[in-house]
Amino acid sequence: MFKKKDIFFKTLEEMADTLVKAVEYFADGVSNLSDVKAFAKRMKEMESECDQYTHTILKELNKTFITPIEREDIMALTTSLDDVMDGVEACASRFDMYHIKEKDEYITLFADILVRSAHQIKSAIYLLTQKKLLPMREHCISLNELENQADDLLRVCISSLFTNVKDPIELIKRKEIYERLEQTTDCCEDVANTLESIIMRNS
Repeated sequence: MFKKKDIFFKTLEEMADTLVKAVEYFADGVSNLSDVKAFAKRMKEMESECDQYTHTILKELNKTFITPIEREDIMALTTSLDDVMDGVEACASRFDMYHIKEKDEYITLFADILVRSAHQIKSAIYLLTQKKLLPMREHCISLNELENQADDLLRVCISSLFTNVKDPIELIKRKEIYERLEQTTDCCEDVANTLESIIMRNS
């Protein structure tokens, strides 16, 4: 059913590798906001790199008759991985646009959830390319649990924000970043849901 190192699987692995690299860079960046402009610029470069992988997959889908898994599954998985990268990059760009220079414990916690999520995604993608479908499920479960943690964290940090921050502009900026980070964990869960459907179709 699967071809070894198929172009689609090879590119999905590259996307997963880039995602882990980008999310780890993001986590390091939010804990040390000394140069937000350089931080946002590097995140944009990694997001563009991920876009190139998406283009590669689209191009190959247009010219390949037989694909290793359903075409719509390849497309859904590519799109959901790209959405995670877009979400992280959009958050990074806000640090530059809003001139945020102070470390924030909640953003650090969100970043940690995203790092763990990215590693779960990478592990699952590599299992997919090795034809080990059923073991992918444990990574999907972990991704769902991490998204639940992010939901809980969002409630805590929004409550804290409205209790402790009096400057309305600062409140608006922080609230948007918290919500974007939580939405990015939703995108990680979308990857898990896509992987679950691949398991069901191919097991």
